[in-house]
Amino acid sequence: MARTSRAERPEGSGRGRETRAELKGVRGEAVSPATELDRLIHERVRLGIVSALAVNEALSFSELKALLETTDGNLSVHARKLEDAGYIRCRKGFEGRIPRTEYSLTAAGRAALERYVEHMEALIRSVR
Repeated sequence: MARTSRAERPEGSGRGRETRAELKGVRGEAVSPATELDRLIHERVRLGIVSALAVNEALSFSELKALLETTDGNLSVHARKLEDAGYIRCRKGFEGRIPRTEYSLTAAGRAALERYVEHMEALIRSVR
C-alpha cells in the first residue's frame, strides 16, 4: 500500500482534522470556536485543579498536590497556566512563619469548566 505525503492528502484527511470534522458531524452543524473542546482544561492535572476548586472555596498548594498526587513542579506549571488564563486566582501569604499558597476558581474558570462539561456530555450522548 502506497503512502501519501501530507501535501498529497485531501483537505481534512489529517488526523486532527478528522477528529474536528467528526465533532462537527455529531450535531450536524458547524462548531464555533466557543463550543470547541477547551484544550487548556482538557489536560488531566489542569482538569483536576479546576474540578477540585469548583467544589471547594479555596485549596492550598499542599492540599491540591496531595489530592492530585502530583509533584511540586508539575502542579506549579499547570496552576500557572490556569492562572495566566484567568481561570484560577492565586494568593500567597504566611501562616505564622510558614509560606502558604492558596488557589480559588474565578468566574471565568467556572464558566470554562461548565462549557467543558457540557461539551463532554454532548459527546457522550452522541455515541450512545
